[in-house]
Amino acid sequence: MSDDRYLYAGLIKLHVLHHAAQGPIYGLAMIEELARHGYQLSAGTLYPLLHGLEERGLLKSTAKPAGRATRRIYRATAAGRKALADAKIKVRELFGELFED
Repeated sequence: MSDDRYLYAGLIKLHVLHHAAQGPIYGLAMIEELARHGYQLSAGTLYPLLHGLEERGLLKSTAKPAGRATRRIYRATAAGRKALADAKIKVRELFGELFED
């Protein structure tokens, strides 16, 4: 993992959680969404991130048929929405300090 990706890992998790709190998400759509913001993630990077958020109780997934395959749809849990709200306060404070110059 490059130094940049190491630094941005927390931001990517927050971005994913933000979208999952707004509505259902799935892996490929999040890869495309993150790419619009300059983050180039492979499925091999994103899916473990989604699984980790789910293991921590921040996301919940369900399997939905998608043609011949099955698509895993993720939504933020109540704990995920609370964690996001708490993180927004901390991020706002930190970014305020980073940009006060």
